Formats: sequence, C-alpha cells, structure tokens
Amino acid sequence: MLALQPVDTAVTAFRPDPITQDEAAAMFRAAINLFAKWELTDEQAATLLDMPVRSYRRWKAEGPGRVSRDGRARLSNLMGIHKALRIIFSEAARGYGWIRAANDAFGGFSALEVMLGGELTDIMRVRRYLDAERGGW
Repeated sequence: MLALQPVDTAVTAFRPDPITQDEAAAMFRAAINLFAKWELTDEQAATLLDMPVRSYRRWKAEGPGRVSRDGRARLSNLMGIHKALRIIFSEAARGYGWIRAANDAFGGFSALEVMLGGELTDIMRVRRYLDAERGGW
C-alpha cells in the first residue's frame, strides 16, 4: 500500500515586492526616454502604464508617485522588451522602429498595437515573443 505524504498547507510569510519603489522610479525615468525613442504620444504611454494621461503627464514632469504592483510589472516588462530589442538588433534605430512594424507573429499587427490593448498580458505577450526570438533568458 502506498503511504501518503502530508501536504504543507501552512500560509507562507508575506513576500516583499520584488521591485522596490526606488527601482520603479528609475524604471519610470528610463521608460520616459524609451517612449520618446518609440515616438509615443502621452496617451499611448499612459495606456501602456495603465494610468490616466493627466497623471502620466504630471509624473513625467514631477517624477512618479507610488508605483503600484501592476505598474512595476508593466515597467519591468517594458524594460525587458527594450533589452531584448537591443540584443536582437545591433542598430538601436532598427529596434526602436521594430515596435511599429507589422508582424506576422501578431497577426499582422505591430508590437505597439498589441501592447496598446492595455492589459499587462498584452505587454507580456510581446516580451515573451522577443525573449523566444533572442534565445530566452
């Protein structure tokens, strides 16, 4: 007869956020520069960050306030997209332009159009695609 092993059902201790507020603020500043390279409007940038355009403009001018967990995940994935593009394309301008180019992998839509769906999963979809193209982590 097979002996069953007990299952640990204890609640684990709260895990602190993997990205600090200071790190999020640094990523936000980097994202502003990236959005300029991608030639995004404030409205598009605000959509990627899932925030009202008024708040985005204020943060852009004054620095970010407290960045939510979702916001930190969005920023992290956007930085991952940027990193992957810099690895894939030796010329930075080609990587910046790729974001707007039609792509068969996205049904003929550009990566930007996919990401402007507004969901974190839309940004993650583009990142996963690029990570696979460049050979993973």
